[in-house]
Amino acid sequence: MGRINVLDKHTAELIAAGEVVERPSSVVKELLENSIDAGADKITVEIQHGGISFLRISDNGHGIMKDDIRNAFKRNATSKISSEIDLEKIGTLGFRGEALASISSVSKVQLITKAIEEEIGTAYEIEGGVEKSFNDAGCPDGTTFIMRDLFYNVPARYKFLKKDIAEGNAVAGVIDRIALSHPDIAITFIRDNKTILKTSGDGKLLSAIYSVYGRDFANSLITVDYELNGMHLTGYVSKPAGGRANRNMQNTFINGRFVRSKTISIALEEACKGAVMVGKFPSCVLNLKIAPEAVDVNVHPSKIEVRFINERPVFDTVYHGIKSALLKGDTRKEAVIGSKVTNDLKKINPFALANKVIKEDKNPVKETNSAKKSVFDELELNTGISSTKNSKIVSDFSSPKKAYLDLINQQTKVESRNDFIQKSVNTISDNTKVLEIEESKLKPIAELEYNSSNTSIPKPIEQDITTVEEQHNISEEKHTISTLIDKDEESFRFIGEAMDTYIIVETDNNKIVLIDKHAAHERIIFEKLKKEKGKGTVQMLLLPVTVTLEKSEYNAAINHLDMFKEVGFDVENFGNGTVIVRSAPSYLKDADVEDSIVEICGHIAENRKGIATEHMEWIYHNISCRAAIKAGNKSTTKELIDIANTVFNDDNIRYCPHGRPVCIELSKYEIEKQFGRV
Repeated sequence: MGRINVLDKHTAELIAAGEVVERPSSVVKELLENSIDAGADKITVEIQHGGISFLRISDNGHGIMKDDIRNAFKRNATSKISSEIDLEKIGTLGFRGEALASISSVSKVQLITKAIEEEIGTAYEIEGGVEKSFNDAGCPDGTTFIMRDLFYNVPARYKFLKKDIAEGNAVAGVIDRIALSHPDIAITFIRDNKTILKTSGDGKLLSAIYSVYGRDFANSLITVDYELNGMHLTGYVSKPAGGRANRNMQNTFINGRFVRSKTISIALEEACKGAVMVGKFPSCVLNLKIAPEAVDVNVHPSKIEVRFINERPVFDTVYHGIKSALLKGDTRKEAVIGSKVTNDLKKINPFALANKVIKEDKNPVKETNSAKKSVFDELELNTGISSTKNSKIVSDFSSPKKAYLDLINQQTKVESRNDFIQKSVNTISDNTKVLEIEESKLKPIAELEYNSSNTSIPKPIEQDITTVEEQHNISEEKHTISTLIDKDEESFRFIGEAMDTYIIVETDNNKIVLIDKHAAHERIIFEKLKKEKGKGTVQMLLLPVTVTLEKSEYNAAINHLDMFKEVGFDVENFGNGTVIVRSAPSYLKDADVEDSIVEICGHIAENRKGIATEHMEWIYHNISCRAAIKAGNKSTTKELIDIANTVFNDDNIRYCPHGRPVCIELSKYEIEKQFGRV
């Protein structure tokens, strides 16, 4: 007897269903794509218990004709393609003809549909691939699918489903992406009798982004609209200051289909390099319209991966599109001091006016009075500053630097700004060398970066003040330089700090110890957090921080609220992909709270199978790294001595949480060998 068996139809369908239906979110994805292909502009999704026990999707599309209903549930039956030639230019989201057959083989399905061409609708029921009923029904144009008891007949698959809340969040993630890729469709999502999402369907992508991710995220975006190589890139990218701790908020679509593409991701991040802080990643909602024949979407059963005929044009289009958007959208405003004149000066660039004169007359020293007057008339028009009352400025306009400084001195009376401008233009000469100054070199001075949360201008002068204060502190603490740090019978003498990074300590056994202050402080905080286990000092935030998360991150957060509490965070579910943080470990600065939450949730989402103790260790690492003194930053002598003292008195402080050594020793012999003394 042979060993090869031909499987029966039902068993084969159960196996094939595993390629398409993994969980409720897979069902929602397939049915939503069918609704979109049917021309619907209103879709309602309702789930109960994460979509496992009940899932309903209703649309107002063109419906399914009565004669096609039974065929629709057969494998490889589709209205999207008819021959192999159609595979070369797929323009629909669905095309395989496997979704309905797979779904009906592992659940109980009820279909109510009416085609526009027909006068009466049809109600059809199928369970486990077996037809139960086929009747006429009164219903509006469109289609409604009701699915119950997913995997009721496949216990082996059912037991691998996650908790209701996790499955529900996965469904929400799919609906979010559909809403972002099709802003012209009004989508309503009802979860356990509560409306979670409702988009307007007005065709405006920003409206959909607002509905999905909220106001703060929508307000932090820059418009992208770029054409190259026959491709059209549209959407939004986050401003440079809006970088996130991971890539989970990068939403990329090709012809309205959500995809994961390394080509697009690399092009996006390369375009943002130099603008987004190192260690941060840009967020985006981008749709690339490309000729269907230039992309292969028939690579993976879930259709989330694609292959391009030529990746270079795709990379170039995304790269240059994002680069152009950042250059246009990253507007820089001049700093606001508070005086009326200074606010008015934001409307005009005095250096640009000076350059205007320079370009009009190559010899500014011999410039005519009429040229002077025309420029100052423009200045008066924009700022309200009368040139007739400032004859000294007009008469001295042969020196653009002096004219500008006099103007600022007279109107603002703000010493710090004058000092800043004076230092910035210090190299400008009053002689003919001023002709060589390009406008691009003056631009950074006139267009100071403005931050809505911090209205202060860059303050190079304050660095000098800080230095004076530090010198004063050093003079007061001079006696501590030679302080001995005792440990048992040994003594350690603090010498100083090198490169604002390494603490230098001399031991009584003729050794020099170099301590990496960041690594040491990081390990100190790490050990404290482990010892405290959430019972240490916790700071209540004056203003609670709301954090918008991607759905997998959000799921990780609300499933691990106790873990957050154990490390000192008071995190609450704020609903619809958002959590609110009311308190945080005292080691963290307020500005680091949001990034820390995003990183922690991203780590848990990516390492779902990790045990709780591993997650806790990683969270301690994250907090200690963010809270530790940074290499290159100024530190007081007392801080350095305290770190050195802890290192020499705690045997656990030998390696940082990432495994780098905290300190290294140089013996007298090794030093003298370098100097040729031995």
